[in-house]
Amino acid sequence: MKINALIIGLAMLAASCNTSEPEKNDPQPSEPSVPSVATPDFAYGADVSWVSEMEKDGRSFRKQDGTAADIFEVLSDVGVNSIRLRVWVNPTGGWSGKDDVVALASRAAKAGMATMIDFHYSDFFADPGRQTFPSDWSADIADVSKTMTRVKAHTTEVLNALKDAGVSPAWIQIGNETTGGMLWPLGKLYDGNGDIEGGWTRFAQLYGAGYDAAKAVFPSAVVMPHIDNAYKDNLWWFRKLQEQGGKFDGIALSHYPQNAGSGTPEACNNSAVSQIRLLYSTFRVPVYVSEVGVKVKTEAASAALLKSFMDAVKAVQGCKGVFYWEPEVDGSWKPAVYNGLGWGAYEMGAFSTDGRPTSIMNAFKH
Repeated sequence: MKINALIIGLAMLAASCNTSEPEKNDPQPSEPSVPSVATPDFAYGADVSWVSEMEKDGRSFRKQDGTAADIFEVLSDVGVNSIRLRVWVNPTGGWSGKDDVVALASRAAKAGMATMIDFHYSDFFADPGRQTFPSDWSADIADVSKTMTRVKAHTTEVLNALKDAGVSPAWIQIGNETTGGMLWPLGKLYDGNGDIEGGWTRFAQLYGAGYDAAKAVFPSAVVMPHIDNAYKDNLWWFRKLQEQGGKFDGIALSHYPQNAGSGTPEACNNSAVSQIRLLYSTFRVPVYVSEVGVKVKTEAASAALLKSFMDAVKAVQGCKGVFYWEPEVDGSWKPAVYNGLGWGAYEMGAFSTDGRPTSIMNAFKH
């Protein structure tokens, strides 16, 4: 009897050990981890935000040898390893909206390319001449707190959609060419009379809402502001942002050397390289030329101008990448929205009319 009781007891103990019910003090299942960020040592990049609309219009692409291929394969063939995509809040036709961005980012990721996400916080291009409040947010145009909530929600929604698609951006821009601020008039920094009272405080709050939201979804991403004119002394701008509590993991700049005014494009290149070196030595964060474009007298001259710039910045310790802005256009195609504005086609593309990269893109070969 004692032996039988012992056997029964051991069987009951085994059954209790094999139960699928968790103990009350068992740890809960962990949340899915954030996808890893694959960041190249140097980003040989391209902003190709127009691609999906171009493809819808029937445009296709070829490698330099004439072989038909997907645009991301074509870009990879000339050395591009990173893609930049802009995000608009409620754009006409949906181009550069959340769904379009996720689709393009997914294609880039499948091609093995790292991604930079560029938030404009507008329904259309945000740049030094315009930072237009999104139409859907207009009820809050005078309310910093409510607009910060809008910025956070929009940033979080887009980045979570990317995360759900398995895309982990290496870099995230909070605003586009925000030299004069963002979300005007609320976050405007200055006008013809100088600094706007409270402008820097409000801008830093709006920028900070985007920065914090981005870091909450992708803690490892390089989150940064973006301003134009890399060839100018921009130390003051980043110091002002820091004084207002603004945080940045990197610095993003635009560089269009033929637009430097009285200086030559070559001198503009040299000045930009010097300023990039100075920004890195001052703030000790990586610097990215997240927009570059060239158009001078001939294709050969344009190619030489870009190649000399790329060679120079790659030698700067703190410069970690250069992105050509919309290289896939050919000077004839333009987005539908341009027709209503009376705008012409973009003239600094780096592809031919048959969809091949020109010699300008050879600067990205490595």
